[in-house]
Amino acid sequence: MESILLYIVGILIMVIGLAASIALHEVGHLVPAKKFGVKVGQYMIGFGPTLFSRKKGETEYGLKAIPLGGYISMSGMFPPAREGGAARAASTGFFQTLVQDARQASAETVVVGEEERVFYKLPVYKRIIIMLGGPFMNLVIAVVLFTVLLCGFGQQQFSTTLGSVSECVLPAGSTETSCPEGATQAPAYAAGLKPGDRIVSIDGTAMTSGADIQATLQKSASTPLDVVYVRSGATETTTVTPLLSKRYVTDSTNRVVNNADGTPKTQEVGFVGIGFAYETVQQPVTAVLPAVGDNIGHVVNLIVNLPQRLVGVAQAAFGGGERDPNGPVSVVGVGRMAGEIASLDTVPIVDRASVLVGLLASLNVALFVFNLIPLMPLDGGHVAGALIEAIRRGFAKLFRRPDPGPVDTAKVIPLTFGVVIVLGAMSVLLIYADIVNPINIFG
Repeated sequence: MESILLYIVGILIMVIGLAASIALHEVGHLVPAKKFGVKVGQYMIGFGPTLFSRKKGETEYGLKAIPLGGYISMSGMFPPAREGGAARAASTGFFQTLVQDARQASAETVVVGEEERVFYKLPVYKRIIIMLGGPFMNLVIAVVLFTVLLCGFGQQQFSTTLGSVSECVLPAGSTETSCPEGATQAPAYAAGLKPGDRIVSIDGTAMTSGADIQATLQKSASTPLDVVYVRSGATETTTVTPLLSKRYVTDSTNRVVNNADGTPKTQEVGFVGIGFAYETVQQPVTAVLPAVGDNIGHVVNLIVNLPQRLVGVAQAAFGGGERDPNGPVSVVGVGRMAGEIASLDTVPIVDRASVLVGLLASLNVALFVFNLIPLMPLDGGHVAGALIEAIRRGFAKLFRRPDPGPVDTAKVIPLTFGVVIVLGAMSVLLIYADIVNPINIFG
């Protein structure tokens, strides 16, 4: 019963965190819009029926039933078809109707006497500031959460303490659980090293992490090394000679990397037969921005390869294959992960909390990057429209031509309609996959 409650708590934490991230995203749009004098009619979190709303000044603030998004309603998002003109009431063609409906809806937000308080009449730089305000807030949230994660909770890394020492050398890919007769002793075992020993230095070079030790050993095959270690408070010294061994190449998720022909990729490295114990180490503030940058790079790579990744998701959903742990996931999948992590009573609560903070941080990085895609209705689409307008007006001024006026962004509403359909289909696929074949975060 307790695990079920913890599972629900994990989901609620993620839902509240997502709602708060969306709310602050919209605040990032709201504040500069009001600062620049644009009339904002609504500030809403969620979609669907309104659960609660309250009007303060000229803006209605509210919460809707489905907390999976949000918006602010600014006056005059789209310009009329001609400068000073009005949208036509009717036309033929489905896409023309979409364009005219968008213009008509935009025109209805303009109050008589406040025609200058519209979005499309703002200078280009102000429109860009407003539209980038939302993603910028997600970036700020991500930086804050990564600071809490790395500098507060700390990051797990290999320590200099040995967690395991192999008795013998086994070939790459071996499934043996014990040493067969006649097997060669592992160099570390032969040198007398044991689990719990803390390595201090190798050949006079101080070792500060398991990664340092591993790198030193791997590049020192067949070279005798003087190893200083501490056991039960006493400092001792031994000599270890790494063997030249063929090992599988693994990626950042510890999965074996394959060659172009599908065979496992191997490399020759120095091997002594040790494993390291993990330790949680608080990181300096200087580690935060590189961590955020790495996360941004991962999301960008995911988006660039999204069609291929979605094919993999579909194959896993309908064919029963294994989901890629680094692949795309829906909000349902994120909530499911949060619930599983929160209910994992074999892990200390501090570690569970740190993982949840990491999930929220990564989610805000994803919101930041995704909203910068230069397609409407995403924020990047409006930024792209403003930049195109600036370029057009710049060329017109350079060649002494008449001002071409604002870019008619309403014309891309059919493309926006298509983007919404694609995003909807993608969401349905991911939600279905996260229900029938979720990502196994525990390996």
